[in-house]
Amino acid sequence: MTKTRSGGSKTGGAPDRVYRQLRERILNFDLPPGASLSRNEIAENYGVSQAPVREALQALEEDGLVLIIPQSRTLVSQIDVKQLYETQFLRVAVECEVVRRLADAQKSETIERARTILRMQSTLEGEMDKMDLFNELDRSFHETLFEGAGMSRINEMVRRKMGHLARCQRLELPVKGKMETILRQHAKVIEGLEAGDAQRAAAAMNEHLSGTISRVEKLRGDFPDYFTDDEFQ
Repeated sequence: MTKTRSGGSKTGGAPDRVYRQLRERILNFDLPPGASLSRNEIAENYGVSQAPVREALQALEEDGLVLIIPQSRTLVSQIDVKQLYETQFLRVAVECEVVRRLADAQKSETIERARTILRMQSTLEGEMDKMDLFNELDRSFHETLFEGAGMSRINEMVRRKMGHLARCQRLELPVKGKMETILRQHAKVIEGLEAGDAQRAAAAMNEHLSGTISRVEKLRGDFPDYFTDDEFQ
């Protein structure tokens, strides 16, 4: 698969298409941890040869989302607890800086796009059969902020490392009140940006990003087979 310098794949081409669609299925638990991936079945389902499937799986392995056992099989990886916390540390540091810069720059177009996405998310609140769309809009919200701050390439780098954290977020999304909480927190980030208050926007983002990570142990208890057994030190 052709790579960008940030480590992501360029849009287009069979390897990229297979990679993105398999990645989405893994993040949505259509392919849960421990699921076996057959290269022959993938090639047949996507109408491609073995080569792009191999490239796509190698990219997913780099993301930490699959485990390739040579001459044996390929499995969807468990959620790695250590990587989960490391990614959370990185994400908080980067995204809080993103909204600080946006608040200082006062980019009205970016703020309006974020608010539009928030309105779209609001229409899905409580719609359990539309959680995947809600989740997609959530990613778009954050991507919009990165783009507005001129940090799209950094967003791609963070995204490639977020597989374990993203799966935790998806596990928690059906919890009662979770969608409402996300909407409220997104609104607080936007309010900080509109006020041009960098500290307020960063505090709102920090609160938003800290929700899922504070409930990792609860999720591990509810879905023990989905997580590694190691502890974060």
